[in-house]
Amino acid sequence: MTAAPRYIHHVNFPTTDPDRTAEWYAKVFGMKRIMPKSNTRVVLMTRGNFDLHFTPVEEMERMAPYHFAVEVDDWDDFLAHLKELGIRHTRPIQRPENQSKFCYIHDPDHTMIELVYHAKRPN
Repeated sequence: MTAAPRYIHHVNFPTTDPDRTAEWYAKVFGMKRIMPKSNTRVVLMTRGNFDLHFTPVEEMERMAPYHFAVEVDDWDDFLAHLKELGIRHTRPIQRPENQSKFCYIHDPDHTMIELVYHAKRPN
């Protein structure tokens, strides 16, 4: 079934100090900071087999940046699956650095879920 999710791609957390956060995750977990080519302030960290993202915030009480991401195998089939279920999503965006695609949906409790598709990601 191609509409089945593949795996969790990354999780996103708030940070009040992006540079301190990047240094700590590099030191503690050996993660590498990726400098995005697009216009974003999000700190992107990777271990190669999983990613962590950190959205800069003024205060930690804000809930808006919290979300998790799910990688899908077939972008068009999954969006068709959402349509069949009557689930609305945000406008799909393609990242210029790797041609991946993403958009967002919300669960019944309004938890934000990012859907991600990488056509060139190995199995």
